[in-house]
Amino acid sequence: MRKVEKVAVVGAGVMGAAIAAHLANAGFSVTLLDRLPASLSPEEGESGITEERPTFRNRLAWEGLKRTRLSKPPSFFRPECADGIRIGNLEDHLGWLSAVDWIIEAVTEDLQIKTSLLKRVDEVRSVGTLVSSNTSGISLKRLASGLSEDFRRHWLGTHFFNPPRYMKLVEMIPTPDTDPEVVGSLAALLERRLGKGIVYAKDTPNFIANRVGTFALQLVLREMTEAGLGVDEIDQLTGPLIGRPKSATFRTLDIVGLDTFVHVTRNIYENAVEDECRNLFQVPSWLEELVHRGWLGEKSGQGFYRKVGKDNILALDVSTLSYGPRRKLKSGAVEIGKTIDDLGERLRRLVSAPEPAGKFLWTMLSETLVYSANRIPEISDDLVNVDNAMKWGFGWELGPFETWDILGLRAVAERLQREGKAVPSLVERVLNTSAQAFYGHDQGRVQYFDWHSLSHLPLGDPPGIIVLSRRKEGGKLIKKNAGASLIDLDDGVLCLEFHSKMNTIGGDALSLIQEGLRIAEAGFEGLVIGNQGQHFSAGANLMLILLEAQEENWEEIDWMVRSFQNVNQAIKYAAKPVVVAPFSLTLGGGCEMSLHAAGIQAAAETYMGLVELGVGLIPAGGGSKEMLLRSVRQAGRSAEADLTSSLRQVFETIALGKVSQSALDAQVLGFLDRSDGITMNRDRLIQDAKERVLSLSRQGYAKRSPTTSVTAAGSRSLAVLKVGIHLMRRAHYISEFDATLAGKLAYVLCGGDGNTVQQVSEQYILDLEREAFLSLCGQRKTQERIQHMLKTGKPLRN
Repeated sequence: MRKVEKVAVVGAGVMGAAIAAHLANAGFSVTLLDRLPASLSPEEGESGITEERPTFRNRLAWEGLKRTRLSKPPSFFRPECADGIRIGNLEDHLGWLSAVDWIIEAVTEDLQIKTSLLKRVDEVRSVGTLVSSNTSGISLKRLASGLSEDFRRHWLGTHFFNPPRYMKLVEMIPTPDTDPEVVGSLAALLERRLGKGIVYAKDTPNFIANRVGTFALQLVLREMTEAGLGVDEIDQLTGPLIGRPKSATFRTLDIVGLDTFVHVTRNIYENAVEDECRNLFQVPSWLEELVHRGWLGEKSGQGFYRKVGKDNILALDVSTLSYGPRRKLKSGAVEIGKTIDDLGERLRRLVSAPEPAGKFLWTMLSETLVYSANRIPEISDDLVNVDNAMKWGFGWELGPFETWDILGLRAVAERLQREGKAVPSLVERVLNTSAQAFYGHDQGRVQYFDWHSLSHLPLGDPPGIIVLSRRKEGGKLIKKNAGASLIDLDDGVLCLEFHSKMNTIGGDALSLIQEGLRIAEAGFEGLVIGNQGQHFSAGANLMLILLEAQEENWEEIDWMVRSFQNVNQAIKYAAKPVVVAPFSLTLGGGCEMSLHAAGIQAAAETYMGLVELGVGLIPAGGGSKEMLLRSVRQAGRSAEADLTSSLRQVFETIALGKVSQSALDAQVLGFLDRSDGITMNRDRLIQDAKERVLSLSRQGYAKRSPTTSVTAAGSRSLAVLKVGIHLMRRAHYISEFDATLAGKLAYVLCGGDGNTVQQVSEQYILDLEREAFLSLCGQRKTQERIQHMLKTGKPLRN
């Protein structure tokens, strides 16, 4: 991987500014340039700004950066990351490009504008500087035509997906002139430094993801009228029900922008002239009319949906272009499908249903599968690239070739034949193999069908990436129960993997952690606690707590809390290093477990918090105690007032249920130490955590000595916190029950209401946690909060 530290983004529009933001998140020195404004704005004229002032000349870049600062979800890990971006304009600062290592072109999707700019870039760039385009579909070879040989050798496409911080996919599109070293080096940088999943696309119209994704979307537009369904009903069919994002079809188009979708569709129609489905890419007249009216989706306030008032959302009737109330889809097959957890079984049931919804889904899915198979080798030689593009770029749970397999390759092919439809030649070739599927297994190794050799080849893990499911298939599973597994990661490192629903932490997982600690102590270098699910952990099993509370089984709840506290203490004082690898949602008990580890290796996208007050409880697995210890360390040997101030910060973090917006933000909130590691690419998280264990072991890890005393601030600090609670209640910022919960938390964090600052044991604070937790379980309002959370996934403020 070549050294790249300085990056310039040319074009401060929605994508350019957001790409610059994520580069700044990754620690690059970033320059963001845009053209000069056409004229002074009225505001600039009134304030006396002239066209010679940098305020005017850099305005477009500044506006792009400002928009990105305010974006939701946030484009920056922390607001101060924006300070790493230097702004300028293409007239005064074009020379800055000579001093950077990588230039990303991200101006408007217009061939003439891009080629004119790239000619200027070629004149000022230094020899060997990487140059890439974020184009979503214009030919890379055509863009570089006539430019210098050195430019063309270092030129390729890097198509980010929006929003760049959160979307995993980057399509890399080399040209015949691109130096292979440039491709490999930039791919490694994108994957490691920016956390991206790389898909290699051919230089064809709209590359991979937008080619297949636009086909699927246009197909829905065509079939919805055939099925007699509205946009709201289609979205109920094409979202999580079939393994697609919650935004489904029309909500997705509103987010993308209807004008953007029309532009992408036209590009395929105009340039993919030999596509057998070219006519499908003609934009419907009613969609043209929506764009003409300026009904572009979220950015214009209305598109396929329009929000009226605070909560009322209306849906568009495409036949009349008028809005009306959303409707609930009436389908027995869909209602049955919702009860089936396994996606494969659910899809098979849905597409076989003899009702309009079932027929619609069969047509939509089968034609998308056929289209995808016919695009090999046009858009990619590798079907794995196509599957990854759709999963990483469009949020599909399964790629098209994985969907072929899960529906049954032969079953789909035979149904197509019965309907008089052609079966792709690629499918026929796969049906002639022994696997009769695009993917297979051989001795625990995943294989995929290779178009070149017409045989199945091993699908190896990229260097530095551990896939836990493949480790288990390869015979590395040591022990398993309903909630967790122990897996050998090799090199003397053991892994405890959660795999309960939402990775909630229950008794089965706790018992296996205890056993894992014993096994690690006997014959391993250390233990990683992590998984590769959707989230690290949503915390404790609330349903179990609620059931026990409703039955008034206080002794059982007391035992559950003691068990969790004991396991976390065992993690903290283990003889071998324990590294926790959190990512995505790491809430409640998941956060508490992390706080006790010898080290944390967190994914950059880690949303960490102690949110127990939202369900009427307080952190009682040692989380309150660990945050107290951190506040005491932060205060050091300072005066009592400093201890109170530090304690108040921790109190507010827990009482307000603050959740980090990133791993970097988790450091600011105190959930991560500055010494904890951050991994940009979540796929590498387990490997990085393993390396962290080995590093601690090589350094001569010594079992931590038990904390003999904890500073309890006592009554004075408690009084300060109670005043704050009282003022919040008086101002109606919190409810009476919120105030009760906050008072319980304050009591624990202050170590009770002793008259003076005193030293107490860890167990003393743990006992206070447990007593508060138990007392709250008996509260009717706590049980109401838990029920509401389980039912809606949202907190109740009662």
